[in-house]
Amino acid sequence: MNLHALKVFHAVARSGHVTQAAEELRISQPAVTQHLRNLEKEIGLKLVRPEGRGIALTYAGRELYALSGKLFAAEREIENRMSDIAAGKRGELTLAVTNLPGTVLLPRWIAYFKTRHEDVAINVITVNTREAFALLREHRADLAVIAGGWEQPRMKWEHLFDEELWFIVPAGHPLANREASLKEMMEETFVIREEGSSTRERFLSMCRTYNVRQPKIGMQFNGLHETIRAVGAGYGANLISAMAAREYIERGEVARVYVRDVELKRPIAICTAEDHPLTPVAESFIRLIRKKLREEAV
Repeated sequence: MNLHALKVFHAVARSGHVTQAAEELRISQPAVTQHLRNLEKEIGLKLVRPEGRGIALTYAGRELYALSGKLFAAEREIENRMSDIAAGKRGELTLAVTNLPGTVLLPRWIAYFKTRHEDVAINVITVNTREAFALLREHRADLAVIAGGWEQPRMKWEHLFDEELWFIVPAGHPLANREASLKEMMEETFVIREEGSSTRERFLSMCRTYNVRQPKIGMQFNGLHETIRAVGAGYGANLISAMAAREYIERGEVARVYVRDVELKRPIAICTAEDHPLTPVAESFIRLIRKKLREEAV
C-alpha cells in the first residue's frame, strides 16, 4: 500500500474536505484527488463519496481511517522515541566505577542526572581500576569513572580533579591526630586493598619514590569502606581516600596521621574506549558531570 497516498486519505478523512487537506499537506487539490483515486484503485474499494461541499467516508473508508490513525500514531511515537534517544533523553547507560566514585560521587551525580533524564536506565558496576579498564575494552561498559589509575593505550582519559590520600589509624592509636615522619609511619602494619586497586598501586609507588620499606600487610580487603572499618575496629593503619575517610574521622571512629613532607594525591577521571563511540546518553552524562563540577567549584 502506498503510504503517502494513505497519509493523504487520512488528512482528507480527518478534515472532511479536500481543500483543507491540500492546505495542510501543501499540495494542490487535484493532487489530493488523484492520490485518493489511486488508493481506491489499489485496494479495490470506494473510500469517500461527495457530501455537500465536503466528503463523507464509506464503511471501508471509516475502517481505513481508524486503522491508519493507529499506524500514524505509532509513526509519531517512533519519531519521538528515536529523537529522544538521539538527544540522550532516553536509553541505557552502563558505568564501570571504582569504589570511591561509586560510593561518594556517583550517587549524587546519578540522582542529578535522573531528575532530568528519567527515561534513562543506569547500571553501575563497582570494580577496581584494572577491572574497569577490562570492562571498557570488552565494550561491556559505556564509560568508567576512576579514582587513581593510570592512562592506558587506546583509552581516552579526561581528568576531572585531584583528591588527597590520608594515612589513618585507630582512634586510640599513639599516632592519632599527630604529626609523624614517613619512616615512622611505615613501621605500622597496614590494612590494604586488593591487587588491581589504584590506591594500593599508589601506596606501593610512593614507597619506591620516597625510598622507604614496603608496607607490612596485615590484612587485605576487596573494598574501600571495608578497609576503613577494619582500621576503626582497632587493627593496623591505612592509606585511603580523604573523601571516604572524612566521615569516619568526624565520627571519631578513626584518626588521621599527618605525615611530614608527604602530600599524596590521585586523579579522578572519566575513561572511555577509543574504539567504542559514545552513545548520546553517555555524552549527556559526561556533560552533566562537567556542569556539576563547575557548579560545585563556584
